[in-house]
Amino acid sequence: MNDPDNINVSRRALLAGAALAGVVGTVLASTPATAEDAGVVTGPPPDLKDLPRRKVDLVDPPFVHAHEQVSTRGPEVVEFRLVIEEKEMVIDEYGTTVHAMTFNGTVPGPLMVVHEGDYVELTLVNPDTNLMQHNIDFHASTGALGGGGLTLINPGEQVKLRFKATRPGAYVYHCAPGGPMIPWHVVSGMNGAILILPRNGLNDGNGNPLHYDRIYYVGEQDFYIPRDEHGNFKTYESVGDGYDDMLRVMKTLTPTHVVFNGAVGALTGEGAMQAKVGETVLFIHSQANRDTRPHLIGGHGDYVWATGKFHNVPDVDQETWFIPGGTAGAAFYTFQQPRIYAYVNHNLIEAFELGAAGHFTVEGEWNNGLMTSVSPPSGA
Repeated sequence: MNDPDNINVSRRALLAGAALAGVVGTVLASTPATAEDAGVVTGPPPDLKDLPRRKVDLVDPPFVHAHEQVSTRGPEVVEFRLVIEEKEMVIDEYGTTVHAMTFNGTVPGPLMVVHEGDYVELTLVNPDTNLMQHNIDFHASTGALGGGGLTLINPGEQVKLRFKATRPGAYVYHCAPGGPMIPWHVVSGMNGAILILPRNGLNDGNGNPLHYDRIYYVGEQDFYIPRDEHGNFKTYESVGDGYDDMLRVMKTLTPTHVVFNGAVGALTGEGAMQAKVGETVLFIHSQANRDTRPHLIGGHGDYVWATGKFHNVPDVDQETWFIPGGTAGAAFYTFQQPRIYAYVNHNLIEAFELGAAGHFTVEGEWNNGLMTSVSPPSGA
């Protein structure tokens, strides 16, 4: 290990030293853990006593908590609570495991929904059963490294952050505790999204309102699982034990798994998303680390905000849309035919070899005017 006299670490990083015992030597030798612990000092919080408050109970993806599409209230303080959970998760049909770092125990973390002009007030909890420091960076917020500079907490601590939702759109949030810890935490599952709706709801870019019947949240996750000398995926006793090995895989920029909602097949079979013919679905799709290309096989993006920002005029009639890494996109589609639709990353290698695929099961009557079999397969 490097001479500790030559390592510049923050007091809070030292407080977590025991918790980081498995990884601290490598991490501190690489980059001081100060990037997201910048000692940000703010003044007293604004007095919002005249604003109503509303507490939201979050739900697990791909589902989204109840919310208004068009706000019937003025701006309010919307209270959320996220509990950080470090846990072992199975990510494929072969039983491959990862020591995931999660918000509320899911990969991705829950989708939060507010309206433009609301205040997001988040209580972030790091239970003493965890081993690592954590924080949260909201791409939707302004200042203090997206909140990362105000929320770094050790196991056994909690913190409360408030920011004003000034820019409507879909945005990523993720853990960003500093240096090489940032990508490690993100690709270990510690990311999610927040949806900031315009107060008057979505529109088609020409002022015509758009209403959705259902909303689903798909979080695309890249994992980097080390292999042993026989090519088998390795397992570790704790979240920190595999850090060195995982970092080497991460540096190849070649994921071993690219999955939707935490595991291969998580959104297929019993986990498939549901709809009916004639229903309109809003898809929120995030990728906190890598570019992705969502595509609905058998359908389209009627209206697409590929970078998820609702002040922009949406694209229409899209077959595939491009979401840059670190971004959440939004797409709007009315189903016109029943049965199974595959929803994939249209890098088809990642979809069908690495796991980035899910299903929609759609109920309703078939429309022969849109598609029909003129003659079934037969001899040439």
